[in-house]
Amino acid sequence: MTVDRNEALELHRKAKGKIKLSPNVSVRNKKDISLAYIQGGAVASGEILRDKELVYDYTGKSNRLAIVSNGTSVLGFGDYGPEAALPMIEGKSLLYKHFGDIDAIPLCIKSNDMDEIMSFCRLLEPSFGAINVEDVKSPIDFDLVKRLRKELEIPIFGDDMHCSSVVILGSLINALKVVEKDLSLAKIVIVGAGTSAVATAELMLYAGATNVVMLNRRGIIHEDMDDLNGVQRFILDRLNPEGIRGGIKEAAKDADILIGLTGKVGAFGRDDVALMAPRSIVFPLSRPEPEMDPEEAKAAGAEVVGCGLIEGPNTMPNLKVFPGITRGLLDVRATGLNFNVQMEAAKEYAANVDPRRLRADHITPFIFSDELTPRIAEAVAQSCIREGLARISPSPQEVFENTWKRLYGGYIARF
Repeated sequence: MTVDRNEALELHRKAKGKIKLSPNVSVRNKKDISLAYIQGGAVASGEILRDKELVYDYTGKSNRLAIVSNGTSVLGFGDYGPEAALPMIEGKSLLYKHFGDIDAIPLCIKSNDMDEIMSFCRLLEPSFGAINVEDVKSPIDFDLVKRLRKELEIPIFGDDMHCSSVVILGSLINALKVVEKDLSLAKIVIVGAGTSAVATAELMLYAGATNVVMLNRRGIIHEDMDDLNGVQRFILDRLNPEGIRGGIKEAAKDADILIGLTGKVGAFGRDDVALMAPRSIVFPLSRPEPEMDPEEAKAAGAEVVGCGLIEGPNTMPNLKVFPGITRGLLDVRATGLNFNVQMEAAKEYAANVDPRRLRADHITPFIFSDELTPRIAEAVAQSCIREGLARISPSPQEVFENTWKRLYGGYIARF
């Protein structure tokens, strides 16, 4: 969607920030001050001193998310730095609040040093129920999340890693039904070899894929390349089982699925799509502009096409899942998340499309679907409980109903 530059600047100038703090407790007299501040706060502090887990009951930690960024990889724009990244991170905070009723605090920091960012995140743990590492360049973000998960007892995730891969898998679940193919038998080509691409490949392989080929700027990645980073080498031995060498044309030949995660317009085109197997699936997902125009992909022979934007058929922005995933994690006071939790989120995302209406141009749920966030939150919560990642265990449907009430008020019985 094209946005008028002046209109966008005027919105930001007037708003001076897209979120704000507002009180949950009224302060109308001296008693209210005493209860909320020193005397009453001291009572709550004493209980937490006795049992630190009570911080979830007596403070806002259970609904608070830190979005940590250094602005070194802002969408497809590159290294903007922390100040210029702030409008994007504030926008993300707004979406967390609107679609998940989550208090997401934007924290753009001036550091490119892994150990400094690690230390900053460690220091945040007492005040936040989860941390979203956002717009940190690859491969630092991958290593950062991996190391933090070993040290902290709250969920650490990268939206471009863990939420984008959920959207892609969930969309593929439905797309494969349309083209009548099986994930385990499909040849999947991922163009791009950054953190998002590697995380997507990991989840695909965990879900049952057996033939995933990945390309970087030089072509199909393989063991003889001397410029692969640690993230790419981490997954290399699970890729390309047929040992294909070459570029996009060699990779696309007879492929069933082509996924673009390059951040580069023109990374593939009509000629490449035409080489794919019949009834192919093409997802050019880069933002703000996809690798190729979705209509061109269809004209070249792709049966199902999706893109990462918010307009058109089969839109696949990670906005569709990150509020629900985070809501579910917070509502069970999760200690982490794993592939099984992501899988359940992807399945619920796919299930939010009515199977009676499933078709080539309708494989993804509507971005404003009122049940999308509550259903994903419920699926994530119950999966965390089964996986032993939950501090508390709400009954089935409880997280769905609580999320519904948070977002819309009132009550709805699930399904």
